[in-house]
Amino acid sequence: MKKLLTILGSTGSIGTQALEVVDLQGYEVLALTAGSNVDVIEQQIRKYTPKYAALADEKAAGELALKVADTSTKVLSGLEGVCFCASLEADYVLNSVVGMAGLEPTLAAIEAGNEIALANKETLVAGGALVTKNAKNKGVNLLPVDSEHSAIFQSLQGCADKKEIKRLILTASGGPFFGRKRADLEGVTVEQALAHPNWSMGAKITIDSASMMNKGLELIEAVWLFDMKPEDIDIVVHRQSVIHSLVEYCDNSVIAQLGVPDMRIPIQYALTYPNRIVSPVKQLSLTDYGTLTFEKPDYETFGCINICREAIKKGGLYPAAANSANEAANLAFRQGKIRFLQIEELVGDAVANAFSKEDYTLADVNETDKWARNYVLERI
Repeated sequence: MKKLLTILGSTGSIGTQALEVVDLQGYEVLALTAGSNVDVIEQQIRKYTPKYAALADEKAAGELALKVADTSTKVLSGLEGVCFCASLEADYVLNSVVGMAGLEPTLAAIEAGNEIALANKETLVAGGALVTKNAKNKGVNLLPVDSEHSAIFQSLQGCADKKEIKRLILTASGGPFFGRKRADLEGVTVEQALAHPNWSMGAKITIDSASMMNKGLELIEAVWLFDMKPEDIDIVVHRQSVIHSLVEYCDNSVIAQLGVPDMRIPIQYALTYPNRIVSPVKQLSLTDYGTLTFEKPDYETFGCINICREAIKKGGLYPAAANSANEAANLAFRQGKIRFLQIEELVGDAVANAFSKEDYTLADVNETDKWARNYVLERI
């Protein structure tokens, strides 16, 4: 029987690669959602004939509805439409929505009892306690798609007891500015920040990689995914992006997952777990690389990691404040409104001035999201 999938964020980098996996494995697509990219999702609708499609942008959804009126696909709009698609009964809901916008669809998919292939790290950064609690109550698996978290997940297979785990080690490419000091980053441009050495990703996550905020967000995500303390998660810069992350056990043995930097491996593993099947990804040849290098992160130059680590240690809504402030600052940098180093400054200030509570609700997360964005915008 074919697996039935809903893909949230189908027009982005992860979404389009997920559809390549669909092509290879012959899965059936139940629903597709995106932000506002009418042209790409129209092509996807005509190829995969989903029962439903949704665009978060209501005006774009109206345009899409007219363009695909000759198909059987029903077009929905807004957050409500995206959440409706997420709540449809499917074998998997792959969430590759960018940013906080992915939180409510994740919760809707969990409420429906759907297995979650999670590429939207902000879901766990902003609402980790809510998401993990609801998933546990519904018996839903959160299957990581981020390459680092997938690597940890794969390296944990065969672990008999969580007490055996000593440490998680997230690898980082270091981004396009590896080796530079703060003074060197004063005048960097958006184009320079978007020139990632190893991965092809969307603009937001590529800027996050340049500031290394992405690694801070991944640290928070790992805390929730693997029920670990922040102090038991380390980061190492590995420029070649061949080792995607590692797990150190109590006997000091370390297990790692390796592969060429290609997101189709973690996407496919999330959709086929616990089984492995043939993939289109290039075979890894270690001799082609010759040398693999490892270095400590420069926490003075790339302070976003420290901000995120402190936010998750404080707990409550502080990670949500860090995430939303970063989304606003990241966008402002891409729009040419602030300098690169101001991303870190604004995120740090927002976290320092945020309010919090331990037992928070979705409404609390949304309120924090609004506050943090406004905090950043008022200071630009």
